[in-house]
Amino acid sequence: MPKLLIFDWDGTLCDSLSRIVHCLRCAAESVGLPPPSDRDARNIVGLGMVDALTTLFPDIAREQIDAMRDSYSRHFVEADREPSPFFSGVSETLRRLKDQGYLLTVATGKSRRGLDRVLRARQLEQFFDGTRCADETAGKPDPLMLIELMKEFECPPDESIMIGDTEYDLAMAANAGMSSIGVSYGAHDSRRLTRYRPLACLDKFSDVEMVINSIKNI
Repeated sequence: MPKLLIFDWDGTLCDSLSRIVHCLRCAAESVGLPPPSDRDARNIVGLGMVDALTTLFPDIAREQIDAMRDSYSRHFVEADREPSPFFSGVSETLRRLKDQGYLLTVATGKSRRGLDRVLRARQLEQFFDGTRCADETAGKPDPLMLIELMKEFECPPDESIMIGDTEYDLAMAANAGMSSIGVSYGAHDSRRLTRYRPLACLDKFSDVEMVINSIKNI
């Protein structure tokens, strides 16, 4: 029976993909690199920033990575003065799951500073039971984020579920030996997600509750 629910942030809970793409393009231009296409930029959402940049630009120099990180951060902080909205049904579903006694946590490719900023802006600092960010542990699809959260809450893999919108999320779950749920409205389409055999691949977030509770009732 699931107890620990681990959510990705961007593209799963938060409708921030277009903002991320715009800021990545601006950051690339700032260091003289060609801005990535929308498709290429969306493909790396979920990875930590260094992994994302080396995927987009395999020959990128270390000083360009540092400059792009700084530029991206400046652009994103400016754009994120008004936080990106949650997808439809996210707030209500999360609160119902919390009321049912599930442990709600986040595993994200965002930086700790970035996640803390958006949690403060949404007044959610105390809402989630635990969080892990790519700059304080190993990035996706390495399973370390999930392993650390399972250890923190003393939940084994068969009591834990990862919910995400990218193959990096679902590969991370598979690497940690836990089940996953994919959402198809984010960065990666359902064809990429179903390769990892999630419990379900959903078109709307509110259906996450139904899937989780169906497992509880087996």
